[in-house]
Amino acid sequence: MVPRPLLQPLVPRLRRLLPGLAMSSATGSFSLQQPLNYRGGARLQPADGGQVEEVYEPATGRVIAKLLCSGEKEVDLAVQSAKAAFKVWSQMSGMERCRVLLEAARIIREQRDEIATLETINNGKSIFEARADIDVSWQCLEYYAGLAGSLAGEHIQLPGGSFGYTRREPLGVCAGIGAWNYPFQIACWKAAPALACGNAMVFKPSPFTPISVVRLAEIFTQAGMPKGLFNVVQGGVATGQFLCHHPDVAKISFTGSVPTGVKIMEMAAKGIKPVTLELGGKSPLIIFSDCALENAVNGALMANFLTQGEVCCNGTRVFVERKILDTFTKEVVKRTQKIKVGDPLLEDTRMGALINRPHLDRVQNFIKQAKEQGAQVLCGGDLYAPDDPKLKNGFYMRPCVLGNCTDDMTCVKEEIFGPVMSILPFDTEEEVVERANNTKFGLAGGVFTRDIQKAHRVVAALNAGMCFINNYNVSPVELPFGGYKASGEQCLAIPGLGSAAPRGGDAPVSAVADVSGLCCVAEWIPRWEMKGKLERRGCGFGKRKEGDKLLYI
Repeated sequence: MVPRPLLQPLVPRLRRLLPGLAMSSATGSFSLQQPLNYRGGARLQPADGGQVEEVYEPATGRVIAKLLCSGEKEVDLAVQSAKAAFKVWSQMSGMERCRVLLEAARIIREQRDEIATLETINNGKSIFEARADIDVSWQCLEYYAGLAGSLAGEHIQLPGGSFGYTRREPLGVCAGIGAWNYPFQIACWKAAPALACGNAMVFKPSPFTPISVVRLAEIFTQAGMPKGLFNVVQGGVATGQFLCHHPDVAKISFTGSVPTGVKIMEMAAKGIKPVTLELGGKSPLIIFSDCALENAVNGALMANFLTQGEVCCNGTRVFVERKILDTFTKEVVKRTQKIKVGDPLLEDTRMGALINRPHLDRVQNFIKQAKEQGAQVLCGGDLYAPDDPKLKNGFYMRPCVLGNCTDDMTCVKEEIFGPVMSILPFDTEEEVVERANNTKFGLAGGVFTRDIQKAHRVVAALNAGMCFINNYNVSPVELPFGGYKASGEQCLAIPGLGSAAPRGGDAPVSAVADVSGLCCVAEWIPRWEMKGKLERRGCGFGKRKEGDKLLYI
């Protein structure tokens, strides 16, 4: 029997973080008896809990917690608690809020390994990637802490010597609804700008991954935030509806599927509430024949198999110029077959378990349908059973590369949200741009070429909110995150989140950050340097306008 070496040394520290933790020496898994709601600075059971949901460890398939879903009364108590804390927090200066956020970032950095372990156990991604997620989380808090003291309105000179001015004011209680693929990181992405601007937040994580965000709430309290400023309600659809309909919720920020995003937008419209929606994608990755081949292969793997393919901005439609189609495909298949799948708590694992059995079955059905429609499975796609018997009920599959794909296939049109890459040939630049844009989504896009003029020309033509040049899935906290069309509304950033609104409209802002030397976060891809600069083009961190893109170069 293969031991799970990472977990045992961390057990004492995990128990200090989670006093209700019960460790099973027979399985190496843990179970959690603690309440998972957080309100007024403490963990507690919901005041009117309803349905009970089982929470699984994807790596083993074991139930690790019982989730009592919050009812309408508990949601109201959480909102009222946040509303009371908002009165204190919103009156603090930006520099005072900055110090608290920096302290929270310090605590997260100090507890990085323990939090990453919780994330891996509850989410299934490799511990290597989970650590990177936690690093992005504390970096996000640090970045918005730095902005907290610099938020200002405008002075406007008027005729006759008069003048006017605008003020940035916090909205109040913001609702955050997170996804299961990046539980802790998404909570930080939503909370950091909201809190920096003086708002309070009630956060509902996915019922699949409820654990790590409660630790974030405790860290915020430990760092010095008023009790109740960041509360956590647990539950599914009904809990989310209570939160969105609550009259004292001023703003809703949601990450998840398009159908759920549509419903949230409808609920928000009834209360005339602003929303930020970060939804799905079916992003194109365009590989030109003049690319640096090894770098392009690296990018394709990064764009498809990061976090078991469970990433909304993944470039799953890989368009390859016909001149290099065979060479590129052979190299991608060879590299994909070397990706180590298995126990996500082992240091050398590069792909862990999918989130749950229904989702694994869904991904398998996409592959089956692709074969029925004429696609060819070039490698992977089958279920994987690790040697360790403790993992026999885990939700594993091998990463899949599909060839002989056409634009009308379901695997090319629909978001699979799993480790499935579809390769499509193209002949001309004009053709590939038209095909790349032929989708209801518009979250991201990527281009690999040595011709920088062509790269800029192509990304300017892509209907995508985020564009990558000669790299992929690089998301610095300094830049907003969002898309076009069905991929979302507004973006994750300060005015985009609606955390503070200048009276009279959006504030035009541009951001440029040098990312030279930034490396891939997954070691099954050899590390490489990202050359050049990362640019923010267009108008503002607020509502997107046509041509308002993120360029990652």
